[in-house]
Amino acid sequence: MTVRTGSGRLFGFPNPVNEVASRVVAGAVAAMCAAAIGSDQPWLLVPLAYGFWARVLTGPRLSPLGQLATRVVAPRLGPARPVPGPPKRFAQAMGAALSSLALVLWFGVSAHLATWVVLALLGAAASLESFAGYCIGCRIFALLMRIGLVPETVCEECTNLGRRHPELALGRRASGG
Repeated sequence: MTVRTGSGRLFGFPNPVNEVASRVVAGAVAAMCAAAIGSDQPWLLVPLAYGFWARVLTGPRLSPLGQLATRVVAPRLGPARPVPGPPKRFAQAMGAALSSLALVLWFGVSAHLATWVVLALLGAAASLESFAGYCIGCRIFALLMRIGLVPETVCEECTNLGRRHPELALGRRASGG
């Protein structure tokens, strides 16, 4: 049985994704991580983890932050910049894993310092995405495609981008990095 909303499937991830909205979400995630650490407020781990899981499973549909970014903030920042969805979904899954780990560390085993370390790493990755446009999860996804752990069929756009622009393929920059 397929779960549907009025506009289509509930579960799924958009492809392509608006990079502007992705960077807005990443900025808010970085701010939440900094707020949780800076104010010693572990309850912020709950909406942080929920947001990642909502975005992995449904894209922005069930994520309040995703809705705000895609419907309100990103449209006011300029034209959409479409990028392939599968690497962004992978990056959201990495965020879900790290934020869930932080929840378990804090509430499950009372490893408070470890929680803040994991959250600082998550915040650093989100900051790179938001402020520099460098998506660590997307780079790892590209590496997994390059070594064959992720089939090319998962992201045809990623493969085709590499054929059209070799300097951008699988995480390489024009500068050769």
